[in-house]
Amino acid sequence: MQLKIMPKKKHFSAGRVPLILFLCQMISALDVPLDSKLLGDLVQPPTITQQSPKDYIIDPRENIVIQCEAKGKPPPSFSWTRNGTHFDIDKDPLVTMKPGSGTLVINIMSEGKAETYEGVYQCTARNERGAAISNNIVVRPSRSPLWTKERLEPITLRNGQSLVLPCRPPIGLPPAIIFWMDNSFQRLPQSERVSQGLNGDLYFSNVLPEDTREDYICYARFNHTQTIQQKQPISLKVISVDELNDTIAANLNDTEFYGAKPSKERPPTFLTPEGNESLKEELRGNVLSLECIAEGLPTPIIYWIKEDGTLPVNRTFYQNFKKTLQITQVSEADSGNYQCIAKNTLGAVHHTISVTVKAAPYWISAPQNLVLSPGENGTLICRANGNPKPRIGWLTNGVPVEIAPDDPSRKIDGDTIIFSNVQERSSAVYQCNASNEYGYLLANAFVNVLAEPPRILTSANILYQVIANRPALLDCAFFGSPLPTIEWFKGTKGSALHEDIYVLHDNGTLEIPVAQKDSTGTYTCVARNKLGMAKNEVHLEIKDPTRIIKQPEYAVVQRGSKVSFECKVKHDNTLIPTIMWLKDNGELPNDERFSVDKDHLVVTDVSDDDGGMYTCAANTTLDSVSASAVLRVVAPTPTPAPVYDVPNPPFDLELTNQLDKSVQLTWTPGDDNNSPITKFIIEYEDAMHEAGIWHHQAEVSGTQTTAQLTLSPYVNYSFRVMAENSIGRSVPSEASEQYLTKAAEPDQNPMTVEGLGTEPDNLVITWKPLNGFESNGPGLQYKVSWRQKDGDDEWTSVVVANVSKYIVSGTPTFVPYLIKVQALNDVGFAPEPAAVMGHSGEDLPMVAPGNVRVNVVNSTLAEVHWDPVPLKSVRGHLQGYRIYYWKAQSSSKRNRRHIEKKILTFQGNKTHGMLPGLQPYSHYVLNVRVVNGKGEGPASTDRGFHTPEGVPSAPSSLKIVNPTLDSLTLEWDPPSHPNGVLTEYTLRYQPINSTHELGPLVDLKIPANKTRWTLNHLNFSTRYKFYFYAQTSVGSGSQITEEAITTVDEGKMAGILPPDVGAGKAMASRQVDIATQGWFIGLMCAVALLILILLIVCFIRRNKGGKYPVKEKEDAHADPEIQPMKEDDGTFGEYSDAEDHKPLKKGSRTPSDRTVKKEDSDDSLVDYGEGVNGQFNEDGSFIGQYSGKKEKEPAEGNESSEAPSPVNAMNSFV
Repeated sequence: MQLKIMPKKKHFSAGRVPLILFLCQMISALDVPLDSKLLGDLVQPPTITQQSPKDYIIDPRENIVIQCEAKGKPPPSFSWTRNGTHFDIDKDPLVTMKPGSGTLVINIMSEGKAETYEGVYQCTARNERGAAISNNIVVRPSRSPLWTKERLEPITLRNGQSLVLPCRPPIGLPPAIIFWMDNSFQRLPQSERVSQGLNGDLYFSNVLPEDTREDYICYARFNHTQTIQQKQPISLKVISVDELNDTIAANLNDTEFYGAKPSKERPPTFLTPEGNESLKEELRGNVLSLECIAEGLPTPIIYWIKEDGTLPVNRTFYQNFKKTLQITQVSEADSGNYQCIAKNTLGAVHHTISVTVKAAPYWISAPQNLVLSPGENGTLICRANGNPKPRIGWLTNGVPVEIAPDDPSRKIDGDTIIFSNVQERSSAVYQCNASNEYGYLLANAFVNVLAEPPRILTSANILYQVIANRPALLDCAFFGSPLPTIEWFKGTKGSALHEDIYVLHDNGTLEIPVAQKDSTGTYTCVARNKLGMAKNEVHLEIKDPTRIIKQPEYAVVQRGSKVSFECKVKHDNTLIPTIMWLKDNGELPNDERFSVDKDHLVVTDVSDDDGGMYTCAANTTLDSVSASAVLRVVAPTPTPAPVYDVPNPPFDLELTNQLDKSVQLTWTPGDDNNSPITKFIIEYEDAMHEAGIWHHQAEVSGTQTTAQLTLSPYVNYSFRVMAENSIGRSVPSEASEQYLTKAAEPDQNPMTVEGLGTEPDNLVITWKPLNGFESNGPGLQYKVSWRQKDGDDEWTSVVVANVSKYIVSGTPTFVPYLIKVQALNDVGFAPEPAAVMGHSGEDLPMVAPGNVRVNVVNSTLAEVHWDPVPLKSVRGHLQGYRIYYWKAQSSSKRNRRHIEKKILTFQGNKTHGMLPGLQPYSHYVLNVRVVNGKGEGPASTDRGFHTPEGVPSAPSSLKIVNPTLDSLTLEWDPPSHPNGVLTEYTLRYQPINSTHELGPLVDLKIPANKTRWTLNHLNFSTRYKFYFYAQTSVGSGSQITEEAITTVDEGKMAGILPPDVGAGKAMASRQVDIATQGWFIGLMCAVALLILILLIVCFIRRNKGGKYPVKEKEDAHADPEIQPMKEDDGTFGEYSDAEDHKPLKKGSRTPSDRTVKKEDSDDSLVDYGEGVNGQFNEDGSFIGQYSGKKEKEPAEGNESSEAPSPVNAMNSFV
């Protein structure tokens, strides 16, 4: 039985729950909660909660207090041993024990000495369930002895010599802290030349005259007693060469003079340590300190290296001007040879220090408390390591297990005690002792056997309020033995909540990762074990998040002006926000110029000190939001406008807190170029899978310079950052260092899994493979599984390489299959995928549709019906039915022309369809076939049907031949599509007079077997309009039209004139041609003569420079477009023909072969009106010019005619 209090997520399947719970009972270590609800009747063995340190140095001037606190139920009693024997505190009046505690107080302030109570103490806390013991507490009083009296001779040295001033402090407890000062208690200056060693001595690499002084004093500070001891001052005199020579000269005669020489420069030698090699031993976890101090002239410089290795980056530090190398948290891996090198301009010297790291015992797995119910099993595990390997010893209730009372439920196996079928008498406190020559570890762990029904410790009806889209944690602290199982329910009738949406923590807490509005409600926690059940209800309310919908904006204002920042907040109606304005993350200045009014912060009379960042912070009881803006104050005088640009790129990218699936990225922003940075965009490159390609990772606000990034397994990440402001986005920063995450099993499976056969006996399984980024590790493969959907077969599986297709052979035709494709790599499998359905390969359908029936709707439309085929015979996906139909022909026509079959496809499982566009009065044949994805099935039996008669098409052609004075002959070709049996032709015609008015319409029926017809008794020189069409029993077809003219007399040909280029019409006239009359010829000659004379006169006058009216007008206006009339131009003006509006819009232009086509223009020469003189030669070609004035209708435009001859010119005057 355990109380789960840590929020660990469960990630195991339902089948593994019993095993996991058993292991939890075997290895978990949890205290029984000392909750007020449980204290009344729940027993617990003692547990030491507080004790004095193992090496306990006391101040001899104060009372001795040795701590020992413990908890348990019933409360434990305490006893002590001193130096291994029972310490009877009742016999010593100076020793008392605090009430309800095991802490000893030894009163040495009144009498007694601290040295009397020096020794090794151990505390025992005991109740009816067992006994717990403390560490061995070694109690020693601190000591701060005085320096021994000694006579120190003054020291005299030449300039440049080396020197060591010894300190040799007295041995105290704890060791003293050494430092050198003068008589004024000022620390002596130190440098690369002069420094203090680890042993407290003061080292001079070479002395200088300024080192001369009489108060070199070594001090020892004993922190425990807050005392400082002082050594006798040391006097040092450094004399120069000149002073030394003067001294020698004063003591010698002239014949005994010896001159002193200055100290020569010399290569380095070590003052400490001595020799070329030395040894150093340090304990694991301590600080390793290595020291090398050298003398020489010039002053040597010290360097450090590690042979066959590198110095640890984050744990290496240099002290004392690099003369001391320190490595923190030293471990066995730091063992090895370290070399210090002293170098100056004259040479170098080396010293090797061999470092050995030993280790006092340290825990790998300390034993944990066990709470079991009767009959359960459990284990206590005590695992420690050290150098040398520690020895493991077990005690029971403070007594070595070898001599403790026997317990049949207990079995000891080295560092493990195995319990089976425990009973209440098995309750005890066990001690594990791990020791070697450098120290020991002692841990207490109890075994408490209890039988308790479930209890829920969380208060009932707690109301939790959570902001939407945030996690919601509903507590359910519980207790029980055996360990209860926890279930959560929502509402009164809801089913148990599962981990597909929720997270159930081991301590009973229900987590809703993303709470939504619909998460609101009452939740019930139920705890069960074999002894009973308990439940508790809590309530959850989801609130809308607080948002700043109008943020303060960056402002640049002039000194002395006014600025306003706006901050509008939207919040949940049930929450009351508190709006606070900050300046530079501190309170607003206490100045009346600052005023806050609802949504605005107003600053009047702005000064330079007002510049900075202003933040609007909105807080509710559940959440808080903030937005900031920068105020920049500028001088009121006009200044050049700042240059706004995109930001400079960030720099100094650094990765910290490197975990398996996350890392912290830190950067330094570049210059914002006068526009505040609004956000940073973080991108990553996967150098392992997609080198050179950058992907979006995250975006953070422009005020952040750190981002916690979520990572995927097995990706070699590099990051870069871009800054963005209102102008745009910066160029990317330099890439960060690379960070390779650990491999893990895939967390997703391939997408778009499909199963579709390509042959009747196979199943092709395809999927979209995972890319390298999604693989999460090396060795990406796929487990492909399949089985028939409707069968009882087991799944068949195969593991394939990183491909996208697998073909299953030997399958039945078109059978549904369930398919799964699961990704795996060298680490493990992806989650179990969902099964998708596919089909094995299709084959051609086996059966043709039956009972094909045709219902003829009309002459061009028929409806076809058929019976569907059985779905099993389709052998594939039914795509529809396809109708082939064609027009049946005689055997002679079939030999000359290929039969054209038409196809109509009807989608789906339809049983009828319409055939449009049929030819009337025809015999058709059709058949029906079923279609699947493979193709068509066999055709049904051919079924024939007839379409009824329809109306015919227009006659193929209509020609008018042999026109005479009173007759016209019509010839035609029958309709190309009679669409039935022709019964007769209908000819309708009517005359057209000179004003384009239509005369009476005459109808004429012509037998169907005729292709030529002559109309007699017509008017001479008259235009006629003809309408001609065929008929069947159904009705009349389309008509064809034609126009023609009877001749003037027997000598003149009449009919259809060739079309004029300008008008597009042909005309016939009954007027007499005046061009052949004598009077007309004479008149034209006179006009021509007059014109000739006029032209000659004009030409002569022009050559003489004379002016005539036209010339005057031309000179006056200087119009370049007004040109003199050319002699060869017979016209007096420019005219253009305009096409007349005609009353008849349907007719035909008659080509030279007199064949009338219905598609041609229906215009004719008659539309030109009367007054036309036309001449034709014997073959009917046009030889004259049109003359006369044409009658104009109101709707017509202006008409003009060309006059290329005198005749034409005269006609234009008439």
